[in-house]
Amino acid sequence: MPQMRLDELLEELQARINAARGTRDRVHSLLEVVVSVGRELDLPQVLRRIAEAAAQLVDAQYAALGVIGPDGRTLSQFLTVGLTEEEIARIGPLPAGHGLLGELIRNPEPLHLTDLGAHSVSYGFPAHHPPMRTFLGVPIRVRDEVFGNLYLTDKRGGQDFDAEDEAVISTLSVAAGVAIDNARLYEASQRQRRWLQANAEITNGLLSGKPRLEVLELIARRAGEIIGARVADVSVPVAGTDDLVVELAVGADDDTRRGLVVPVEGTLSGAAYQTGTPVTTVGLADDARFTAGPRRFDGLGPAVAVPLGAAAKDTRGVLLLARAEGEPVFTEGELQPLLAFAGQAALALELAERRRDAELLALLEDRDRIARDLHDLAIQRLFATGMTLQSAARLVEHAGAAERVQRAVGDLDETIKIIRSTIFGLRAREDETGPSLRARVARAVGEAGSALGFPPRLSMEGLLDTDVPPAVADHVMAALGETLSNAARHAHATRVEVSLQATADEVVLTVTDNGKGIPADGRRSGLQNLGERASSVGGVLDIRTPAEGGSQLIWRAPLAAVGEA
Repeated sequence: MPQMRLDELLEELQARINAARGTRDRVHSLLEVVVSVGRELDLPQVLRRIAEAAAQLVDAQYAALGVIGPDGRTLSQFLTVGLTEEEIARIGPLPAGHGLLGELIRNPEPLHLTDLGAHSVSYGFPAHHPPMRTFLGVPIRVRDEVFGNLYLTDKRGGQDFDAEDEAVISTLSVAAGVAIDNARLYEASQRQRRWLQANAEITNGLLSGKPRLEVLELIARRAGEIIGARVADVSVPVAGTDDLVVELAVGADDDTRRGLVVPVEGTLSGAAYQTGTPVTTVGLADDARFTAGPRRFDGLGPAVAVPLGAAAKDTRGVLLLARAEGEPVFTEGELQPLLAFAGQAALALELAERRRDAELLALLEDRDRIARDLHDLAIQRLFATGMTLQSAARLVEHAGAAERVQRAVGDLDETIKIIRSTIFGLRAREDETGPSLRARVARAVGEAGSALGFPPRLSMEGLLDTDVPPAVADHVMAALGETLSNAARHAHATRVEVSLQATADEVVLTVTDNGKGIPADGRRSGLQNLGERASSVGGVLDIRTPAEGGSQLIWRAPLAAVGEA
């Protein structure tokens, strides 16, 4: 009997030693986890490490960490441990925080259950979800804010989670809160540094005189990189309409978005443009508030549209940034520096406009100077030279030489006429002589953006306002209108390029698009009219198919009228 009693005591002692050793090992593991989590500074890595450590410490088969969204009622992120990518894909959309998961959001206190399906708020599992029975949930607090929750299910060996498991996870949650806070502070400091660098880069670009579109692209690209956006679009208002046009697109499928015309009503960018304040959404592709315009945001989730201007009446455009579906929503801490950056973009637009006005003023002043110099210097000298030659011609006895002098006088007289015509063109104003050909073409191309759904590209060369006769200019405008109308109605193009060039002998209008081309059996009344217009002034119409597809119409006419000597 005494021997049996001694054996029992030894067994009990051994059990307590094993328990003590197990507790020591568990505490040691907890300390190692706390240290390893505290070393991480990248927030996504910190969250992933916390979920993995929680499953390891309590020997849970499955673990998850849910981040509470800005509304305080749903989950904006949900990281899982124990499920494969294939299983996650079969289950479908990640939980938003309803049912049992939402219980911890509503009541942020530790909760452990022997059968999670028996809880009154349990919704059950979606199709293809693995069965789960035991449950342990603990909130994670960052300072005085509930950041998210740790969810653990199915302790290995079929056991229930106990008070010691709850104590371990609660201790881990405290360390997790500190690690998350540190990671967020580090992330904020790094983001602020990148914003400052981007601002300096934008300022240098503005001061160095970079083109407006180049500066805008730099703004959109840097904002997208810093904020972690998949796409970044800059939209500007279309004059005379209630629409916006995507002037600049950066990121995935940028070619399909660039040049799109979207309504102000019923779009995220339009809401920001109307109110003059930032507008956010947790899911751009599925937000019922913003369904107008062409569908172009599949696969995108959280998004923000920021006005480019100080107030609604001063808004020059909108910067839209969108992340991929399932990524974190935009926080207040991210929006504040973004607003300052948007102000920089508005400054870029305003500065570009002022620079354009200054360049136009300088051009007009330069034209006046050139016209004055031509009139006061060149013409007077040529006239004096002509008078001298005319007087000298009477003294020349050789008939051939006298004829040559008279011819030189005639050439000088013709040169004076050309210079006077040039002076008239340089000094012409629209309110005196009507719009110049350049102005008419620029206006027509700009107005075509509404019908096309995007702004065409325009280039002009040569003395269009002085060398092209008014009658030919009218034909050029009619041909341009017809070709742009055809591109809008029939071509279904996403890019149109217009080139107008005046050479020494002819004016050439070239309109190229990347549409479906001109069908062989299609109606050709419009093309016939273009050909007849060209023939009426001694020109021709040439229709080509570029190597990359689409169509190219080349309308040309001589600068001298038909029949002129």
